[in-house]
Parts: sequence; C-alpha cells; structure tokens
Amino acid sequence: MKTNNQTQNQKPANGIKKKKANVTQILGPVENLESYVKADWWREIFNANYLRTDGDVVENTAMTEHESDLFLKILNPAKDSKILDLCCGQGRHSLELARRGFTRVTGLDRSHYLITRARNLNQKHGYNVVFKEGDARKLPFPADEYDFVIIPGNSFGYFESLKDDLKVLREVKRVLKPTGRLLIDITDGDYMRNNYQTRSWEWIDSNYFVCRERSLSSDNQRLISREVISHVKKGVIADQFYAERLYSADSIKKLLSEAGFEKITFNNELITDSVRNQDLGMMARRILVSGNPVKEWSTRKASKDLYHIAVLMGDPSINDSVKPNETFDEDDFHTINELKKALSSLKNYKFTFYNNHNSLIADLQKIKGKVDFIFNLLDEGYYNEARKELHVAALLEILGIPYTGGTPQCLAFCFDKSLVRGIASEMDIPVPRGFIVKPEDTTFIDFTLNFPVIVKPNMGDSSIGITQNSVCYDINSLETAIMSVREKLGYNRPILIEEFLEGKDISVGIIGNPPESYMVLPVIQEDYSALPPELPRVCGYEAKWLPDSPYWKIKSVPAGLPEETERYLVASCVKLFERLECRDYARFDWRLDDNGTPRLLEVNPNPGWCWDGHLAKMAKLDGKDYATMIGDILKAAVNRLSLAERQNANRSAADIIEY
Repeated sequence: MKTNNQTQNQKPANGIKKKKANVTQILGPVENLESYVKADWWREIFNANYLRTDGDVVENTAMTEHESDLFLKILNPAKDSKILDLCCGQGRHSLELARRGFTRVTGLDRSHYLITRARNLNQKHGYNVVFKEGDARKLPFPADEYDFVIIPGNSFGYFESLKDDLKVLREVKRVLKPTGRLLIDITDGDYMRNNYQTRSWEWIDSNYFVCRERSLSSDNQRLISREVISHVKKGVIADQFYAERLYSADSIKKLLSEAGFEKITFNNELITDSVRNQDLGMMARRILVSGNPVKEWSTRKASKDLYHIAVLMGDPSINDSVKPNETFDEDDFHTINELKKALSSLKNYKFTFYNNHNSLIADLQKIKGKVDFIFNLLDEGYYNEARKELHVAALLEILGIPYTGGTPQCLAFCFDKSLVRGIASEMDIPVPRGFIVKPEDTTFIDFTLNFPVIVKPNMGDSSIGITQNSVCYDINSLETAIMSVREKLGYNRPILIEEFLEGKDISVGIIGNPPESYMVLPVIQEDYSALPPELPRVCGYEAKWLPDSPYWKIKSVPAGLPEETERYLVASCVKLFERLECRDYARFDWRLDDNGTPRLLEVNPNPGWCWDGHLAKMAKLDGKDYATMIGDILKAAVNRLSLAERQNANRSAADIIEY
C-alpha cells in the first residue's frame, strides 16, 4: 500500500500545521490483473485486513476444530510429537493443538503482524507454543527435528516461481525425521479453475465492505485476485493484488515426488462453508495430501564443539575516544564478561577471543581455515578507531575468512548518515528535513528549517557528539552546538542538521537475513517520562555513557504503534536491510513526526551487542534472554554461510554419530 507518507511536512505561512491523512493509492479499472501482482505480494498483505476479509474462515473456532480433527485423524500423532505448523498465520491450528494437550508445537510464518498476534494469544491462554517469524524456503531449524509438518489453510503456492515451492518442500524434508510425515491442506486447483468467481462483493461487517476481481494467469497456473476494501467513514483503505498457484492432485503429487517424498496419499476433500454465506475464494474446496520423506538420518559431529568461532573485539589496552575517560572501565569489562558467560552457555560452539590489535592481522592469518567463521564484535574499529570499523570487514574479505555482520560497503554507507538519508529518500522512505554543514561553512543565510533542530556529527557512532545541547531552538544555540561538535570531533568533518521530531523515538531490530530467513524483534520506543520537563527528549551520549545524568533514567518500552504504522516500519526496515547489505542483524532508528509518520534517523549494522543494549531489550520483550539473542545471531550466520550443509558433506563415517 502506498501512502503520502513520503511527502515532507512543511509549515504554512501562518505557522499552523494541518494534519495530513494517509491516502491510499486507488487504481481504476485494469485490463490485466496479473500485471499488477508483485512477486513478493505475500510480504505485506497478511495483516488486520486479511483477518477481516477472511475472518469467516480463518477466525472461525468451529472450523479450526473441524480441520484439526481431520489433520489428527490422518497423522495420528502422539501428544509429545514435535509438530511444525508451517505458514501458521495467527496460529489458529497451533493453538488448537496446544489446547488439546500437544506439548511440542512450533508455528512459523513470514507475517510479523500475524506472528505477533499468535504470540499474544499464546500468552493469553497460557500455552507453550513456540512462534517464530521466518521464510519457509529456509527454515531456522536443524535437520531431523520434527515428527510432523503441517501446511494448513491453503498456505502453499504463494511464490511466483515453482522453484520456490520446491525449495519449501525440500526444507520440510530436511527438518522432518526419516520417520516423519508431511500434511498439506491446499486448494483443489482443477475445481478452482472451473468455478472461481470473476467478481464478487460482500459486507464484512457494518463498517467494512470488500469487492473482488479474479482471473487466471497467462499460463493458466495461478489465480490472480484483486481486493478493494472500503470503510464506511474512511473510504477505500486497500487496493491489493495477489496470486496463488493452482495445484491439481496430479501436479502436487509430482512436485512432492520431485522434492523427495513417497507414500503420497490423498485424503478426504475439505469443503468449507462461510459463516457469512459469502465468497470463499481459494478456501472453498481443498485437497488434503500427505507424504513421507525419503531420507536417512542426518549426521552430526561426535565432538561437543560443532563450530569453532573466533570472536573479534576492541582492544582494552588502547585508548578509545568514544568512552568518557577514553579507556575501558569496569562497566566495559562487565559487559565483556556477560558476553563470555552467554557464549559459554551455547551448545555446539567453541570460542576463541582476539582483542590484541597489535597482533590482529598476524593472528587472523594464522587462524584462516582453522575456524568456521569470525564473530565480528569489533564495532569499536581497528585500533579502537570508529572510522576503521569497515577496515576489519575488508581485511576479513581479503583473507577470505567468513564473518558475521555488515560488509565493508554496508559499514561505509551506514557510517555516513547523509548517505543513508539519500538512499532512503531514493527508496521513498521518509527522513526528517535536513542538510549538511560543510567544514568551510560559517553562516546559515539559506537556513530553511523550522526550529527546533538537532545537530549531529554526520559520521560517527555510539551517539558521540549528540547531547541535550544538540537540540537547538534558535540560531545562537545552533551556532553553539555546531562549534561544540567541531571542537569535539574536529573542524574537518561534515555536520548534519535535521528538524527535531518530537514524536515517539522508535527502534526496530532484525536478526537473520532477508528475504529468506529473519525475525523482527518487538518494536520499542524510548520512555522519557522520568526526564525533567525542561530537557529535550533525545537518547544521546548522556543516556548511554553518563550514569549521573538524568538521561540515564530513560527506559525502552513496547512501542504500541498502530498496526498500519508498524507494518510500514517493518517493511521499510527489511528493504533497507537488503539494500544496504546488512547481514545477520541490524537496528533501525526512527522518529515519528507530529502527523505520526515514521521518519528514518539512521541504520545500525553490527549494532550494540551488549547485554543491556537496545537489541537485548527487544529480545527480552520477545521472551529471549541475552544468550538466546546472541545464539540467534550466530545461527543466522551459520544459515547464511550454509555451514551445516558444508560440514555434513565433508564428514567421514569415522567422524559422525547417529542420533
């Protein structure tokens, strides 16, 4: 959905801002529905509107119970069987299984909105289902993990390419035990080709109304749908297109065989009724097909330490200009010890630490080929110089040693806030109004921003140069703030001046690697309620480094954003993650303007990894302790580097055991 959020906010001559409403872009009649379908339409469509339009089926308790009866009759699992509900949506089947006493159920779905809803329902009912956000084409689970995998509710066949559907099935085969079984609940493609409704409409409730158009794709293999959703007061709130592959019994059997399944069985058809007596679309008549994986037990190294990892860190024997006393203090050493404690609790890893920068290059040359990868926590930079953070990644690239986190290009981009602003603007991602002050600039005759503004070093990290005095309310305080940054960091550095936004101060964390396998952590905001009212609401250097400052009292709390705003934030962060070449984990900082529009402040690849940092706070809200968060980052690197597959391929029979 495209809105006018990208429009910069400017005050009219009378100084009064008019609140802008989000405007949905609406298309008129279109001749070819297929030409409007995005390849990744599934990334954005599964939200509150989906639960509204399909609620007569996917929010129907009796229907979920009936479907679960059929699934259990076909699979006959024990109560302690490990079951994966793949593409689980809001978790209706997972939660129903938990209600019936199944104790080892996992749900995975790509939709951040639906997984968040599933987790909330899980907590509300006191169940123990594990819900994960991820891509079915690259599952974040080890081989031979599950007794059963179910793909219910016509959640198979969304990808543009048939090859992607095949990837999903091969991943299912990988995570299933050799004794396991797969069950897919999928639209009867032959029936749908002959019986789909080209146009329909219905009242969802007293406020929402939906019109639908449908047509077959040019190759006759997918059903293309368009939905225009309207609200009686808000008008049209969505005009969206999507496509689903139509599998016949023969074609799904052929695909399952190609993916490595046998004993493929077709069970009773599932015929659905709408409680609203309305258009059921792809849910009307479905096929239930099951099969067993053709595979042997996977192998694991007999050694306790499956992966040998070298951890790169800052050098405590060298001055660090970012720190208050330019040296590592007790808090720094406590942070390092907490990291080591967390790492020592992780199974199947062996860690060796390197923090002597005088011998770092020689040390890396010695360990090349002897470690699986580098855990690059050297965010201080080579010789504790922030500008040389990217040099570490570049050195690892030259030596050919795999490593976690951003590429040299990524680190170079994100170190320069102005560059990130330009890239975001090019991608139609809104940023605060602002401009660069070059080293030679001494006057601001063309100053066009409205006060207040904030003054930041254009290059830097750890919030150095950003304090309460960075927020300026007139030209005099602006000039003082600029001089302060120049005195602190040098007169040869550009300075960024932005409008100071006073809405919610937001952070979004991602662990994994889009588009295939990643999780979005709970979105947080800074809680400034403990600050004296005269202080500007800014989370800068004082909040991170000065315990005696009132800013030390700032807390991070759940953001509590409207669903549409959070969905937009997450989608934008995923796009930025990929565009900027972030890897394994990243944090994105935003601020809402006074219209509630999110505006990007900066992107943090290799963000703070400490036990009490923003990423750890997000993970805690997701029910993850510090060690689990660190483990998730390592797993993201293992999956990206395909280390598990590589190790299995290289092991000999003498090195392996069955389990």
